[in-house]
Amino acid sequence: MIPGPRNLITDVAGLRVGNAQDLTLNSGTTVLLGDAPMTASVAVHGGAPGTRETDLLAPDKSAPGVDALVLSGGSAFGLAAAQGVMDALHRMGRGFEVFSARVPIVPAAILFDLLNGGDKAWAENPYPALGRAALDAACTDFALGTVGAGTGAQTAQHKGGLGSASLVIDGITVGALVAVNPMGSVTTPSGQHFYAAPFEIGSEFGGLGIAQEPALTLPPSRKAQTMAQQGNTTIAIIATDADLDKAQCHRLAVAAHDGMARAVLPAHTPMDGDLVFAAATGAKQADPMTLPMLGHAASLCLSRAIARAVWEATPAPNDTLPTLRQTLSGTGHV
Repeated sequence: MIPGPRNLITDVAGLRVGNAQDLTLNSGTTVLLGDAPMTASVAVHGGAPGTRETDLLAPDKSAPGVDALVLSGGSAFGLAAAQGVMDALHRMGRGFEVFSARVPIVPAAILFDLLNGGDKAWAENPYPALGRAALDAACTDFALGTVGAGTGAQTAQHKGGLGSASLVIDGITVGALVAVNPMGSVTTPSGQHFYAAPFEIGSEFGGLGIAQEPALTLPPSRKAQTMAQQGNTTIAIIATDADLDKAQCHRLAVAAHDGMARAVLPAHTPMDGDLVFAAATGAKQADPMTLPMLGHAASLCLSRAIARAVWEATPAPNDTLPTLRQTLSGTGHV
């Protein structure tokens, strides 16, 4: 397995990603847009999810596909970003045909970033406009780190962010897109190594190497003391060009959660709304023997994307936590 040419989820042909953010708000929205409707499902393993239109992604539900998927900050307010995306897609003539009507299908998931130092005293919910702006910005090349849904994200020790990664296996491409905002930590107790280090390809998240310290002790959390009762969450999308049905997409999302558990300690807590969407464009027929490996590839992509999100985070005026690079520069390691 090797990464695709961009090492982004958009290595899956026919997909685009758009980000929109407001640094004063210290929050933002990310949209994954398919050129055509995508088969999709979801797996929720966290105890505090915030979602829109996820019930229809169950394998026994009749909705055949989705037009876009939304990841957003803003807690429950951020679910309105999907409405902005839906309205814009409707104007574009996109959507599920119901006789003479068209209804865009836009599932969404949110993370909690309401206590991250940004100005949340809005008079009107800003997220529909952020959703529209993210859709307008959708393209195959996009930034990582402090952008989109990852703008105000935090981990236990450092700023979080938006990450992505890809792999190609037997001609099938798998990619991950993730907004990293967990109660847990993405780095080891020293704060100098990623839990995902064994899965790094090249120096895609700094080449910091594997920690020699034991991983059994959880790192000190600058966030959990104040955030544990207030919400957190890592939300992700796995995409592939394989021809999968909804049940197979669901299994892909379940397998991808292994990658979250390898990259974040602890993951899937009662205070996290950890969720993975899985989407398939259906462009390529997958060999039956390849299908079991797609879940493994998805988990590797998600672990790597989580580390990339934190590695690519950049400082901003409203920060309440340092970036990992700021921390490492203080120790002389970067």
